[in-house]
Amino acid sequence: MASSCRRPEHMAPPEVFYNEDEARKYSQNSRMIEIQTQMSERAVELLNLPEDQSCFLLDVGCGSGLSGDYLSEEGHLWVGVDISTAMLDVALDREVEGDLLLCDMGQGMPFRPGTFDGCISISALQWLCNADKKTHSPPKRLYTFFSTLYSSLARGARAVFQIYPENSEQLELITAQAMKAGFTGGMVVDYPNSTKAKKFFLCLFAGVSGVLPKGLGTETVDRGVSNQVQFTGQRSRFKNMKGKSVKKSKDWIMEKKERRRRQGRDVRADTKYTGRQRRPHF
Repeated sequence: MASSCRRPEHMAPPEVFYNEDEARKYSQNSRMIEIQTQMSERAVELLNLPEDQSCFLLDVGCGSGLSGDYLSEEGHLWVGVDISTAMLDVALDREVEGDLLLCDMGQGMPFRPGTFDGCISISALQWLCNADKKTHSPPKRLYTFFSTLYSSLARGARAVFQIYPENSEQLELITAQAMKAGFTGGMVVDYPNSTKAKKFFLCLFAGVSGVLPKGLGTETVDRGVSNQVQFTGQRSRFKNMKGKSVKKSKDWIMEKKERRRRQGRDVRADTKYTGRQRRPHF
């Protein structure tokens, strides 16, 4: 999850980055189409939908409709939302079978409660972790998205997000806001020991907790390398978190001590985290 200066979300806001040229790539590049289809297939598998039954699904960040094509092939009805008009124009030109809606996911999902049987999203959620405008607060935008998505899903439904997390702090921020909105679930990691094949899927349960699926390639996982990170609907204490370390965690305490040292204050050693011995008090 190493940071890269070439990450698309660092180059421009999504509605700017996905312009006509970029949108055209997604409809003409066979490699992109193949990857998008594979990830959509895996996301639908993780949804664990009833067999031989047509479901009504939401595709968040639907782009040019490549993931929607797979949903249609599987016999499902779907609605796609995206912030890029260029991407949606390509989807219209391709005559995709789903309904399309221009929408900023950070402003919430404008659907009635219980509308969808499930939700998928491919390579879109991490964009909410950036503040593209002065008024943008990533934690607030993530919570707005997750809370409105939770409402729009039928109870017992799942939402699966394939994401490219930049670092562990970003994963923590995303999952904290999902928890706060009422979801349970966790992160499923496919092929955790592979640099190229490794994929992250955030699998969320709405209303009813389920068993977190196993990641692919688990038979080759080394000891100490987890392919699942699960969380529950316990009350969250992540209010106003803006990419900072979780309060009361080791990192949070060490950062606080370091700030105090830089300010010239006397900081007491803590054997719990530093290994240094405290002087006995008599």
